[in-house]
Amino acid sequence: MDHSLERAAGPAPAAGSFDRCILALDLGTSTGWALRALDGLITSGTASFRPGRYDGGGMRYLRFTNWLTELDRLSGPIAAIWFEEVRRHVGTDAAHVYGGLMATLTAWAELRGVPYAGVPVGTIKRHATGKGNAPKQAMIAAARARGFSPADDNEADAIALLLWAIETNGGVA
Repeated sequence: MDHSLERAAGPAPAAGSFDRCILALDLGTSTGWALRALDGLITSGTASFRPGRYDGGGMRYLRFTNWLTELDRLSGPIAAIWFEEVRRHVGTDAAHVYGGLMATLTAWAELRGVPYAGVPVGTIKRHATGKGNAPKQAMIAAARARGFSPADDNEADAIALLLWAIETNGGVA
């Protein structure tokens, strides 16, 4: 069963309503996240999935799975997930990590029946700053202008993505 959000095929989850917990992710070794809780409160941060010295190759993905499960348990249930859809990576390692995290995320969501969708980087940047190729500092500045205090560009990107999902009803409005 495919639980991906299809913007063209039908309405996305009601991201704008405050009765649903939604999650936005900027996937990477340092994953930025932003979550709108059932009461409308937005929290955000970064989570590191850097492997330890003695970790096997799959440990980062097991940690990511456990982190998603714990987030869902403590703040959820998560009703929808949006993630930054990256089409070009600076390096091969970054592409592999992104692909592994995306596969882990989509499998986790499929198992739980949680709809998910990727949003192009340019769409997020354009919504936050007015420019589809905005630099990292502009994304941080845009989040700060909206009253957030992101620790880095990963968190700023996740905040921008969450705000995009809320304000455009997941690209439908």
